[in-house]
Amino acid sequence: MFELLQRLLGKDESAQSKNVAKERLQLVLVKDRCTIAPHILESLKVDLIEVISNYMEIDEKGLDVTISDDDQSLALVANIPILRMRRTPKKASR
Repeated sequence: MFELLQRLLGKDESAQSKNVAKERLQLVLVKDRCTIAPHILESLKVDLIEVISNYMEIDEKGLDVTISDDDQSLALVANIPILRMRRTPKKASR
């Protein structure tokens, strides 16, 4: 009777374990898909410099772009030292 009540209230342990396992599998798949080759990460840095430089003057040598991950999430982390803001954006090169 107690097990039936738990199932009705959504507290079925097997369902909770199933959901936890599903979330972990999804995280593993995301991490596998987000493995970035060094040359692609470098291309990303170049693109970021190009776009951000239209709006502000940045220290390109101080730019640091990394992929950070922990057990719960995956993040693109960009540390971009800003020297000054531009009064008017540069013309787009596209």
